[in-house]
Amino acid sequence: MKTKHLLLLLATIALATTARADDTPTIAPTATYTDSNGNEQTVSAGASIEEQAPLEVTFEANATNDEGYTTNYKWEVREENDSTPTIVRYEESATLTFTTKAVYHVILTATFSTDTYSFPITCDEITISISESSLEFPNAFSPNDDGINDIYKAKEGYKSIIEFQATIYNRWGQKLYSWDDPSGGWDGTFNGKPVKQGVYFVHVKAKGADGRVFNIRRDVNLLRGFTETTTNQ
Repeated sequence: MKTKHLLLLLATIALATTARADDTPTIAPTATYTDSNGNEQTVSAGASIEEQAPLEVTFEANATNDEGYTTNYKWEVREENDSTPTIVRYEESATLTFTTKAVYHVILTATFSTDTYSFPITCDEITISISESSLEFPNAFSPNDDGINDIYKAKEGYKSIIEFQATIYNRWGQKLYSWDDPSGGWDGTFNGKPVKQGVYFVHVKAKGADGRVFNIRRDVNLLRGFTETTTNQ
């Protein structure tokens, strides 16, 4: 009989412990961002992100079972090999923009408190790597509405450009067009009308997340009669 009562007591304790464990607050941090291809991505704690600057990331704590607790959140952002946080935020959800080439480690600590006790939970870090800058421009384009190379713009693969300004001039130094986003470009018109085939000039001033300064000056050959068909002849 004593053995039966002991087993029953142990079973009751086990059930009570399991119930308390199921009710223990937890956090499951995520990071949401738009990648270089324009797709929204969400990763969890322990993941790594490799992208170019500027990169805007929204961090969410995703706390559960926190009813009845007072919760304090602390996001810390540390650069590689640096023990001192460069950024500290105390919101449940924090949006940060990374503009400098570096490897960042983002760690969340959530402290759950009641009137009688409190305890912290720290999750695995999320690592964010911002690449070095890169920017190149072609020397020709063919705005002939064939869907190929119709816009004069930066070559594919530019990275981590945080400041940008490009201007097109004709041979007499007259400004024809300018744009301030590396994804933009010139369609070969001035005041809404196509300019003549010939040689123009581009001046690009830009800055990368790694501090690199780009000062690109080069000729631009506008080739209206150039098509993919004539290329293969």
